[in-house]
Amino acid sequence: MASITMRVHQYIAEHPSVRDCLKKGIINYSALSRKIAGDLKLEERNFDAVLVACRRFERKFKENPVEGQIREILKKSKLQIRNKMIVALIEKGVFYGHISQLHHEVRTLSAPLNIIEGSDTITLITSLEMQEKIEKIFKDRVIKITDNLAEVNLKSPKDLEQVPGVIAYLTSLLADKGINIIETMSTWTDTLFVLDEKDIGKAMEVLRF
Repeated sequence: MASITMRVHQYIAEHPSVRDCLKKGIINYSALSRKIAGDLKLEERNFDAVLVACRRFERKFKENPVEGQIREILKKSKLQIRNKMIVALIEKGVFYGHISQLHHEVRTLSAPLNIIEGSDTITLITSLEMQEKIEKIFKDRVIKITDNLAEVNLKSPKDLEQVPGVIAYLTSLLADKGINIIETMSTWTDTLFVLDEKDIGKAMEVLRF
């Protein structure tokens, strides 16, 4: 019974549409149980165990107040949009003097700049006007530059850090609308997403609370 419950809960967790219908109480449990049993190749005698696991999952969601807390945080958040953005991927072995030079150019042009340092690469999120400067400073260390992007920034109240699952909730909403997240980062009360410019309209509909 326990192993079936775990497999059913994992199945539901991996299918957002099923999860949402369970949360809203708008699903036929018998039909869902038959679907899950078939997909998991469970024997017919396990149907009741699957049905019970589905109902337990639904009860767990109703008892969990986190989603309401997340939505309250997001209702107090401010949405900022920047278009004509680029993401530049740079090899890690650059001198930090190059980064300092880029900072100087950014300040001169009053351009935005976010830097994400990975194990092998450095990601620069900035405006299109900085592309030539980046190519000049980093030269053959530039792996690729992606343009026609927009930056979406949610500025939230300070109690954001006390509520778990905010970023997961936002990424799930965007994914459900077919919106691809090019880059994402979080700095205390700011949650930043970089998207294709063509997706900005859909993203604003999703992220207005």
